[in-house]
Amino acid sequence: MDLSMYPAEPFRIKSVETIKMNTREERQEVIRKAGFNTFLIDSEDVYIDLLTDSGTNAMSDRQWAGMMLGDEAYAGSRNFHHLEKTVQELFGFKHVVPTHQGRGAENILSRIAIKPGQYVPGNMYFTTTRYHQESNGGIFHDIIIDEAHDASIDLPFKGNIDLNKLKALVDKVGAEQIAYVCVAITVNLAGGQPVSIANLREVYKYCQSKGIKVFMDATRCVENAYFIKEREPEFKDASIRDIVREEFSYSDGCTMSGKKDCITNIGGFLCVNDEELFTAAKELVVVFEGMPSYGGMAGRDMEAMAIGLKEAMQEEYIEHRIRQVRYLGERLMEAGVPIVEPVGGHAVFLDARRFCPHLTQSQFPAQALAAAIYVEGGVRSMERGIISAGRDKQTGHDHAPKLETVRLTIPRRVYTYTHMDYVARTVIQLFRHKEDIKGLKWAYEPKQLRFFTGRFEQL
Repeated sequence: MDLSMYPAEPFRIKSVETIKMNTREERQEVIRKAGFNTFLIDSEDVYIDLLTDSGTNAMSDRQWAGMMLGDEAYAGSRNFHHLEKTVQELFGFKHVVPTHQGRGAENILSRIAIKPGQYVPGNMYFTTTRYHQESNGGIFHDIIIDEAHDASIDLPFKGNIDLNKLKALVDKVGAEQIAYVCVAITVNLAGGQPVSIANLREVYKYCQSKGIKVFMDATRCVENAYFIKEREPEFKDASIRDIVREEFSYSDGCTMSGKKDCITNIGGFLCVNDEELFTAAKELVVVFEGMPSYGGMAGRDMEAMAIGLKEAMQEEYIEHRIRQVRYLGERLMEAGVPIVEPVGGHAVFLDARRFCPHLTQSQFPAQALAAAIYVEGGVRSMERGIISAGRDKQTGHDHAPKLETVRLTIPRRVYTYTHMDYVARTVIQLFRHKEDIKGLKWAYEPKQLRFFTGRFEQL
């Protein structure tokens, strides 16, 4: 491993939080009481928390200072105007509707843009996104390239849309039956894989010719921009800020979880260009979130988000962010641990099928592996496989995705390379006695988004 490829942290630490390790026996009891679901473990029982990068970021001194400037007026908060101006400048959209977090924006977009029975093609599903689309009568249709479903294939833009799949769907059902095309940049469940500008251009040009709108899941748009700069020759000399603006020029709006690339702990927003959609969104945000000038967020949170979004565009920050994730992935690959390749922008995804070949998908290998990683070293991760995929609403049968993974998600500006070394050692040690990992069965299966609160028993 060439350590020169991994830049030092572009920040100094001025506040710390103590973490402690409990014993293996204690962790065995914790995971049993949690029903072998890492979402149900108390944070105080976790040594290194890689459950998610959503809202788990470390904010900067400027963000914390901005928190003191919170204008908590019920209407017309100056912090909203700062956030609105920042998003308009960086993303290029006309209108910004604040929400408490990304799924609030997904809910509003689904309600105003989907008519029952319409299709919502996208480059692989995401859990909450598909839930809102389907609960509002939409039909999700996967149009990502086939290679994205194979963990072992290494491609620079594995999140790209297969335009032939999109065209085939439009030819089959008609353009009027397409609510909109949902493009995730990056694609979370494919392993944090990016989408190229060339692909975004091609898809948007086709959709414009058919009168179909394109909305992006912009949650990790800055990470996507870094991969474009690194892998797409046209943009090798472009700034991250300019690439982000270019990405959004090939869409009609976006949903955003500010808890990721805005480097905050809460918040989100919906962007649109269309005036009618904007009016409809403002009406619904009052119903579900709050006034259009706060949308479920405190003024101080909007201020922190505006500052964090600017900081996310800094070249030094995003280079360290991507390469720290890559460092963990390459340490695991060197030891022969099977992961989704190439390493994505926000997490390393373990390939549970190859990690646990003795378990069938019906024995929930990814869920079992995540539980075993916690017991092994106090590291919390999460399942991204058959449990997350849920059930088909029509048949009641499990969706059985080809990718059965465990996500080791790296919070922004929280952990060091030494922490990544510890995580790697934990996973590698477990891989050496992977046959000991037992399969699971349901003890309690929620009807909606079951991976959050479901409970399991060992087989």
